[in-house]
Amino acid sequence: MEQHRTRRPQPRQRPQDTLPARGALADGTVYPVPARPPRPAPPVVLALRRLPNPRLTGLGAGLFGATVMLVLGGLDRLLLDGSAVVYGLLFLSVSALTALWVREADVVMAPVIVPIAFAVGIVPISGGDGGFGGQTMAVVTALAVHAGWLYGGTLIAGLITCVRKVRMMGRRQRRARAAQGPGRSGESGTGGRTRQG
Repeated sequence: MEQHRTRRPQPRQRPQDTLPARGALADGTVYPVPARPPRPAPPVVLALRRLPNPRLTGLGAGLFGATVMLVLGGLDRLLLDGSAVVYGLLFLSVSALTALWVREADVVMAPVIVPIAFAVGIVPISGGDGGFGGQTMAVVTALAVHAGWLYGGTLIAGLITCVRKVRMMGRRQRRARAAQGPGRSGESGTGGRTRQG
């Protein structure tokens, strides 16, 4: 008479659990490494992603910066009698937006554009009178007096430009690696099959 042995069913292991973390098997077979789950983005990043994200050409970014600063300078003159602090803070924000919104092909233009926008926008608050010569001297004096804001906005635009440029180069390298990856693995797999045959 036969006795049937009863065994507890063992939990089945998935193939990826039994494989080592990285590398290849002994016979040369390459297996896919499970991808890590993406980390959730911080709330600040999520809020920034909801903002409009236009892509301006170099000329478009220059017109945007100059026009916005001219309008803000005029409003500052009308409402606050030409407050330099308010104008400087507005310039910092316009510098950041200009550097963020210029397209990738023209991203290096941002640190050149923002000083021009500052000079255009400071005309209404410079307070010059006495014709063209008096207005020009007032603008030059205002640029010299408020140079700290000018340098600060240019520095912000330069930093954002550098970060965007580094991220752009990283994306290009990842694309190049992804394009070369399948060809290399196919060559190694073919070579392994030939050696086995």
